[in-house]
Amino acid sequence: MFFVHEMEERIPLHPSYFSSEAPDSIRELLYKRKEGTNTGTMMIVRIIGILEISEPKVAPGTGMALYTISYRAVVWQPFRGEVVDGEVSQVVNNGFFVDVGALSVFVSKAMIPSQLKFSMEGATPSFADNEGQIVEAGSQVRLRIKGIRSELNQMYAIGSIREDYLGPLMQ
Repeated sequence: MFFVHEMEERIPLHPSYFSSEAPDSIRELLYKRKEGTNTGTMMIVRIIGILEISEPKVAPGTGMALYTISYRAVVWQPFRGEVVDGEVSQVVNNGFFVDVGALSVFVSKAMIPSQLKFSMEGATPSFADNEGQIVEAGSQVRLRIKGIRSELNQMYAIGSIREDYLGPLMQ
């Protein structure tokens, strides 16, 4: 789900950037460092506004100036039970991996409908049935997130396509 979230970041600025353009340099550094990053619980999609840039403080022993920046950003945070669309990145005999933005979701064989069978026929491994549904690398699927695990700057999840209206999307 997408949210607007207020955040804060401390950014050091090298003395060579000390001038009247220092606030612009700080803004540029913030955008480069934070947009598109994964915090472990959410992904920062876009910074939509800077609320405040503090007065600089000299970092002891380095001569660098530390700025504290308060900003608002659009973030994406996945939730257990949420239905999402993604692209299959890899198919293995006991399931497949789906990329949903920065989130990697594993759908195990137990969470795949019984009519979809694993097959090594053709160029790539896939899960397919006799009615034309195919899950292979590059195909789009709709799934429900069953569980989420967060690590430092990483998110992982397990998902299911074993419900009505979930599974491969027709192209």
